[in-house]
Amino acid sequence: MYLSFFGLNEKPFAITPDPRYLYLSERHAEALAHLLYGINEAGGFVQLTGEVGTGKTTVVRSLLAQTPKNAEIALILNPRMTALEFLLTICEEVGIGVPDYAIGSCKDLVDILNQYLLRAHAAGRRVVVVVDEAQNLAPDVLEQVRLLTNLETNTQKLLQIILIGQPELRELLGSHELRQLAQRVTGRYHLHPLSNEETAAYVRHRLRVAGATSDVFTGPALREVYRLSVGVPRVINIICDRALLGAYSMDRHRVTANLVRNAASEVFGRRFTPYWMPWAASAATAVVIVLALVAVWEFAPWRVQGAPSGGMSSIPEASAATPAHKTGSPPTASSTTGSHAPRGQTAAIPVNAGHVPAPAAQKMGALLAAHAGDTGTDSAFEALFKVWGIQYVRGGVDPCTQASKQGLECLVQRGSFGQLRVYNRPAILMLNDDAGAAHQIVLEGLDDEHARLQIGALRTEVGIGDLSRYWLGDFVMLWRPATAQVKLLSQGMRGGDVRWLRESLERVQGAHVPPDDDAVSDVYDADLSNLVRKFQREHRLTVDGIAGVQTQIVLATAVAPSDSPLLYVANTHGT
Repeated sequence: MYLSFFGLNEKPFAITPDPRYLYLSERHAEALAHLLYGINEAGGFVQLTGEVGTGKTTVVRSLLAQTPKNAEIALILNPRMTALEFLLTICEEVGIGVPDYAIGSCKDLVDILNQYLLRAHAAGRRVVVVVDEAQNLAPDVLEQVRLLTNLETNTQKLLQIILIGQPELRELLGSHELRQLAQRVTGRYHLHPLSNEETAAYVRHRLRVAGATSDVFTGPALREVYRLSVGVPRVINIICDRALLGAYSMDRHRVTANLVRNAASEVFGRRFTPYWMPWAASAATAVVIVLALVAVWEFAPWRVQGAPSGGMSSIPEASAATPAHKTGSPPTASSTTGSHAPRGQTAAIPVNAGHVPAPAAQKMGALLAAHAGDTGTDSAFEALFKVWGIQYVRGGVDPCTQASKQGLECLVQRGSFGQLRVYNRPAILMLNDDAGAAHQIVLEGLDDEHARLQIGALRTEVGIGDLSRYWLGDFVMLWRPATAQVKLLSQGMRGGDVRWLRESLERVQGAHVPPDDDAVSDVYDADLSNLVRKFQREHRLTVDGIAGVQTQIVLATAVAPSDSPLLYVANTHGT
């Protein structure tokens, strides 16, 4: 449902154990190494345990993909069976033909299995039995498993057994009745959940495998995913999948912490509050207690009446030393700009006589305070649409839908000024003032030190350092795609969008482009992949040979007409 909305090729958070999505954290890498050791080394049992959803089955699938050529694996996924059924299943998994007379006899099945293991050993092959969900094995089956390890030559065990299960498996093997089996376990490993950093890397890894070209989850959202899932991969998948669906239903291209909490509430059936809420409640309680103690101290009957208080007497003296001023509102930037203010200069904010002028770092804050009524969504998109020469309707459908109907696409992203320079398109910056209020302004131009802004009808210029105090990196940008449907382009694809990609890259690199479109190949071959890599390297993009959304935006800007709105100008200061 949400795949094309986020530019994905497939669902990134399916709970099926697909080895392609295996994220080898330090813990998972060690677990896989233990299993590979169990296959390559002879003798005994190897035990892998972990909580529900920590990725045990996915590790097993990865193990099967890396099985040595000389190893035969008998994988048992459902161990709820009798000892006889267990032996039959092993024979079926390794392809041993069982005669009718032996089907009902454990002894006959063990003899047949022993003969097969001897032949495999003589041929240099190893036979490994992998039992998933081993905590469900019945005691008599476990005893039969132990007896199978008695199949051996003078120098080597003929059968290697790997037991994979939940923590209950450790308790089961630790019982007194199974001490003989426990003594034969030569390798033990317990798989713990992911850490905070590993959770974030895990989410980004799965999105990247699914085709994402940008970070879909914000930093706070990833921290909430870890907090609510406790690092359990299966729970991470369920929460993230629901959060993507929630963002899609709200037409948001970025998943926020609030969307993650809402998704977790739907998954677990209970409400989750932000992580800071208990701390805030504790802090508020502490403040109330402190204020109550202060009040009791101030009005306590044991205090001496009329005692001198230097601290109290100093207050009126300080007040008296302060010059008196009129109580009217200070003039705003808009009232001092006028129609003759040069474009590209910040409007002057007058100060009272005798006061030191505000430092440059406060100019942006003064602009936001003076023009707060012009920093809403409608004002910002109306200005950005005007830059592109298209119409914006206030109160209509959402701005990105309006842009799409007029041939443009929205990019909602968190980045930096360097990222904006790479895209080289005007953008709406999401700002927050010192009081926490949100503002949206249009960034029209950018050089190495200054940013040219449009706030309502005002065009002004501020320092990048000043602007950075209020901008945390969130922006919305418009761009014009070459095709009606924007999708990731990779090797093996073909079509008109691939032809446009080849033509544009050849034009940027100065190659001759045939006037006839049919003369240009529409196949994404190795040569085109190399052209994409070269372009990505030159423009400081991720070099992967895949033309994702970011690569297409930068390329579309590079081949755009001369009258197309650009952001970066060599020198905007003083213009």
